[in-house]
Amino acid sequence: MAYFRLFVGLTALMEKIKEYGYIVDYKDLFRQLQGAVTDYTSGAFDGYEAADVAGLLCDRLSKGCDRLETTLEAVRALCEPVPRPRESADYRHYFCTPDTRDQKAIAANEPKRVAFYQAVNALIRAYSNLANEMEAAGYTPQEAETIKAEVRHYSQIREEVKIASGDYIDSKIYEPAMRHLMDTYIRAEPSNLVADFEELGLVQLIVNQGFPVLESLPEGLKQDHKAIAEAIENNIRKIILDESPINPKYYEEMSELLDSLIEQRHQKAISYQEYLEEVKQLAKRVTDPTGSAVGNYPPALNTSALRSLYDNLDKDEALALKIDQVVITTKKDNWIGNRFKEIEVKNALNAVLVDAKVDLPLNQLLELIKQQHDYQ
Repeated sequence: MAYFRLFVGLTALMEKIKEYGYIVDYKDLFRQLQGAVTDYTSGAFDGYEAADVAGLLCDRLSKGCDRLETTLEAVRALCEPVPRPRESADYRHYFCTPDTRDQKAIAANEPKRVAFYQAVNALIRAYSNLANEMEAAGYTPQEAETIKAEVRHYSQIREEVKIASGDYIDSKIYEPAMRHLMDTYIRAEPSNLVADFEELGLVQLIVNQGFPVLESLPEGLKQDHKAIAEAIENNIRKIILDESPINPKYYEEMSELLDSLIEQRHQKAISYQEYLEEVKQLAKRVTDPTGSAVGNYPPALNTSALRSLYDNLDKDEALALKIDQVVITTKKDNWIGNRFKEIEVKNALNAVLVDAKVDLPLNQLLELIKQQHDYQ
């Protein structure tokens, strides 16, 4: 009875963690797996009704086949809308954007990308569970090789889409285990080091290391200049969208500069090398607004919060300094998210803005202030 309770407890725990797993039977409680599967009421389950224990044990290979087929079909279904001939660029355009001038496409297509990443991750795990036992699971050598090629294809597309969209940063903590599975069961060739991309991102690597880093991109990205340019533009666009709440005016200017650069590339107004140099300078300004623009601000505006206030308050230095002081002296600990503490700051700001001539509404100013790390 105690062993049965232990088994049921382990089964319940595994159901919370993953869909199925292994229990090592050191005491031969289940005798032979085959016998346990065909006769639930023998061995450890002696004395229990068959209906009570039915379904607790199942054939691992059979379950693995079902899981592999299900996850493979799920990935195929997600990729069905990808335009033919379904080359690398077709996947990137579908999951990212066919036109990097579209400012909303990267964010709008994020749910599709997340679903794709999750489905491919599940496929990789399902395949890894059977990779060394495909023939034992009932697949012919030809079928096994076809499935392996398909899993490899989707894993490569997943990596390209993540880098092209800038999404790899968000799930970097999961990547070491996933890379291990891919390197062990899927890739036959030496794997590319993608850890640097996951730690810093494509744009920051370009700023830090220059354009030799582009040689580390997956083959489907570095094959042509257009693919590289689109990946860089998508990554810069994502940073602009993510950082815009901190300083809307500044990143609006960065977005306009990016649009202009993209248009020049489309019109072939600049060479590829000129484009790379221009995009590197833009990348520096996007990733480090303080360092790249410090000379454009009055000396008294020596924090990022002050510069953000200055940019969004019609370049009014005196007003920016006054609001900064009001916020610092008024805000309480853990004020953001506390309704009463926020109202206190809002009332103090309203008193300052009574005689000020600015276009920024009070509520928007409060939200801007809440985004500043200096005030948190």
